[in-house]
Parts: sequence; structure tokens; C-alpha cells
Amino acid sequence: MNHLFENGKPQSIPTVLANRDRRVALQNQLTAKHPDQTVIAAKLNIPGPIKNNQTIRDFFAAGLAVFEKQLAAKFQFRMAEQWLGESTGPERFYLVDGPAAQVKRLTTEFEEAQAAHRLFDLDVLSRQNNQTVSISRTELGLPKRQCLICGQPAKECARSRRHSVAELQDRVAALIENY
Repeated sequence: MNHLFENGKPQSIPTVLANRDRRVALQNQLTAKHPDQTVIAAKLNIPGPIKNNQTIRDFFAAGLAVFEKQLAAKFQFRMAEQWLGESTGPERFYLVDGPAAQVKRLTTEFEEAQAAHRLFDLDVLSRQNNQTVSISRTELGLPKRQCLICGQPAKECARSRRHSVAELQDRVAALIENY
């Protein structure tokens, strides 16, 4: 029995969707204001209604400390904004001096480096033709994100609801606990 999801404020789908809209607006603002930089939007993939609590925030901060060392070894960057206490989950936004494709390769390496890092969702965005564009793994010939439980493409499992929320939460709790 995991205890990770015993604390925190349950989130409704409308609240999560409203937060997504707020994130997209900030991403658009950042790419418009800094068109020569690449934006990284960092968040976690946390299943179920509890998206944030102290353990989740601590995991997020510890993982991003590792990521920032890797990022600093290759690029100049700065944190643009962070939302740590949001009940919809912690988020951090970076401005990076580097080509989006190279930044995406680095974020993917981090996400795939160890099992717990697969919980991180590091979106890479740039400004192209006056629009914010997200760089996908597949555009760069990189593998699709895999399911935490079965290894199939994660989007297929999510779309078909192949695994229960309880199964996913148990796996996420184990990854965070063992980090």
C-alpha cells in the first residue's frame, strides 16, 4: 500500500484543463517575448486526482536539480517562472540559449536515463512563424514515450485506459519512493 496519494487536494478535470490553458498562455508569452531562446516547460506525469503534495514537490525539485546540472553542461539557461505549490502539480519554466532540437535531445536523454525520470514531462518549445511550436520526440527520430507499466507507447495505453489509476499510482509511488 502506497501513502504518496494520501495527502493533497484532489483535482477535478476542469481545474486540470484550466491549468493547462494557463500553462499554454505562459508558454506563448515566453516564446513571443524571447523568440531567440528555447523554452522548457517542466512538469510531472502524476495519475489520479492528487497531483501535488510535499513528497511530490521534493521529488520534482530533486529531479530538476539533476536535470539543471546536465542542462548547464551544454547550454546557458535561466529559470523563467515556477509554480511549485499549485494543486495541479509543480511546474517550472526555463529559457535556454540553444537550438530547440538539441535541447529536446537533452530533455529526452534525461527522461529516459532512469525509471523515476520517466515521470518528468519536459516540453521543448520555440517560436516559428510567430507561433509557439512544440518539438516532439518523433520529429527527431527519437522513440515515443513508453508506458510505465507495460512498455507500450504511453499515449496508446492512456487512450485505451489499459491500466487502472490504482496500478499507475502504485508504480509512480514506487518510483518516487526509490528515487
